[in-house]
Amino acid sequence: MSSSSPELKRTLSPAMLWGLGVGYVISGMYFGWNLGLEQGGTLGLGIATFFIIILYVTFTFSYAELACAIPKAGGAFDYATRGMGEDVGFIAGMAQNVEFIFAPPAIAFAIGAYFNLFFPQIPVLSIAIFAYIVFTALNISGVRAAASFELVITILAVGELLLFAGVTFPHVEIRNLQQNAFPNGWQGVFASIPFAIWFFLAIEGVANVAEETIRPQRTILFGFGSAILTLVILCILTFTGSIGVAGWEAVVYKPDGTVSDSPLPLALARIVGNENWLYHLLITIGLFGLIASFHGIILAAGRSTFEFGRVKFAPAFLGRIHSRFRTPSNALLINMIIGVIALLTGKTAEIITISVFGALTLYIISMITLLKLRKKEPQLNRPFKVPFYPVFPITALVIATISFVAMTIYNTKLSLIYILLMAVAFGIFKFFRKGSSINNQ
Repeated sequence: MSSSSPELKRTLSPAMLWGLGVGYVISGMYFGWNLGLEQGGTLGLGIATFFIIILYVTFTFSYAELACAIPKAGGAFDYATRGMGEDVGFIAGMAQNVEFIFAPPAIAFAIGAYFNLFFPQIPVLSIAIFAYIVFTALNISGVRAAASFELVITILAVGELLLFAGVTFPHVEIRNLQQNAFPNGWQGVFASIPFAIWFFLAIEGVANVAEETIRPQRTILFGFGSAILTLVILCILTFTGSIGVAGWEAVVYKPDGTVSDSPLPLALARIVGNENWLYHLLITIGLFGLIASFHGIILAAGRSTFEFGRVKFAPAFLGRIHSRFRTPSNALLINMIIGVIALLTGKTAEIITISVFGALTLYIISMITLLKLRKKEPQLNRPFKVPFYPVFPITALVIATISFVAMTIYNTKLSLIYILLMAVAFGIFKFFRKGSSINNQ
């Protein structure tokens, strides 16, 4: 089934990379972000989102420098290992694995719940597991096929968000945006940070397919730059269009008073009702947004786990590729098994939060790595250099650090679980690396 050769096939074009970059993230526009309104209101979540946009813009261009200079499938793991040694590299890689492996189960559950509306006789969990099997198989079949599929559904999902903005903006009123806008003060700003991050989580996955891109130095820059620009525009349109129709409570609470994680249908129903063809079109195409992120993050997670196995930081079989399809099939299958186990816990909100902890750890280490490599390897070939250095990486580092601290304060139990998970993984890594060194002497 597998080959020990570490070579991945270069087939990804700039357009495909844009599709992956936007696709990884776009589900965050369709569900989940509105839960931050319950914490911070329009102004609280808006302030948090403003700073998170600054974080992702500065981080994305900084990360693009690393991705262009070191185009490896491991992403942050490879950069941190080169800049600060294998111990820090392991932590960065493990954080990346946590982010990419634990985000898909939450999205899979949303896909299951979505299909369950149309087919209530089929359990949500069964649909979610089926989705895992189908999209893991698609990723194993070849990266070009996977990326082409991602591009198509991403275009559909983007088009639907633009249509949503076109329908809602004529009905946006300033008084709706001002209504109970700051219910919990600055505490609400910090509490809503994870939901602001959900707008952009996983954009860095573009770097993990660097080894499979045509002319990676140019293609990665285009992928990152065009993707983050698209996402910022969609974020602003979706945020304003959803809340401006009837206030933030209207896109958080269902008519029965329960909390909903589907803000767009709630907003659109206020304008056209829930029987109009536009409403049903939004619900139907909205599914593509979930699938795009689910499928795209599975792709990125496979490359991250593959690189861990390839350099023997994890069992070596994870670093093998399929002899026919030239994809990291073993890594993809193991990630699927872990994801299904996470699904069975039913703790989707907690899984999302742990995934965000992994992302912020990755951002912090990556920015320190960039600063370190500029001093350690000034002659390193950098086809692209981050603008406004060192302002951009330092800005990203500061905002990511503040976000991590705020999340720890408001999610103490989950932060301890995340730290324990990382500590156990690091202990196992050090034990086996030490044993490997002894055996090699």
